[in-house]
Amino acid sequence: MAVRTAARPVPQATRKSWWQRPWIGPLALLVLAFLSFSLPPYLALDPARSRVPQPEGFPAHYWFLVGHVIFGSIAMGGAVLQIWPWLRRTHPVIHRNVGRAYVFAGVLPSGLMALTIGSQSPFGPVTRVSDVLAAVLWIGCTIAGWRAVRERRFGDHRKWMIRSVTLTFSIIVNRVISPIAMIVLEPQIPTTFGGSELAYSQSVGAISAWGGLAFAVIVSQLILERRPAKKPAAVR
Repeated sequence: MAVRTAARPVPQATRKSWWQRPWIGPLALLVLAFLSFSLPPYLALDPARSRVPQPEGFPAHYWFLVGHVIFGSIAMGGAVLQIWPWLRRTHPVIHRNVGRAYVFAGVLPSGLMALTIGSQSPFGPVTRVSDVLAAVLWIGCTIAGWRAVRERRFGDHRKWMIRSVTLTFSIIVNRVISPIAMIVLEPQIPTTFGGSELAYSQSVGAISAWGGLAFAVIVSQLILERRPAKKPAAVR
């Protein structure tokens, strides 16, 4: 007669606490530092303090820029909270509410204003193409992620929101690339740029814009292709 033995419990994958995610703290500090530097000049509502030159023939450019920066700051803060695994796992209601703010008070208004100011960028046509393309992708990925979660396609939701969030953070990479490009290219003003400060500034702007966009595309794809950690095998 066969003797039945009690089944042993299958060990579950250990869930990490918030303090065991070493990347979330530095990321939050980086975003806070970036916003502390970028946001104050536009909260003053003083066009003289704008860090982007006013393009000719578009007097409302500054006010679109202010809106883009303010709504974009909401998107960046929301993105940090949305990708925090501890908050997402332990407080799903907060996760959903922050997600709505990220989409409707962050990405969508900021992205629409980015389309407007990007198409009129004073840094030349190459930068304009990059800015408009980045805005379209940012809005498109975010809407796709929102639709996926509404339809309970959570796997697709995760993929689209990873793309959206990397595009949100790409502006930080843009601002890091810009001074590096300025330092590298400045000695070439008399030669490569024929003494033209305009050609030099437009080249710096184009390298920064396309570099930030390339970062978002590459990093999001690397994250999506990363293999999940293997779960412990069941004990029989």
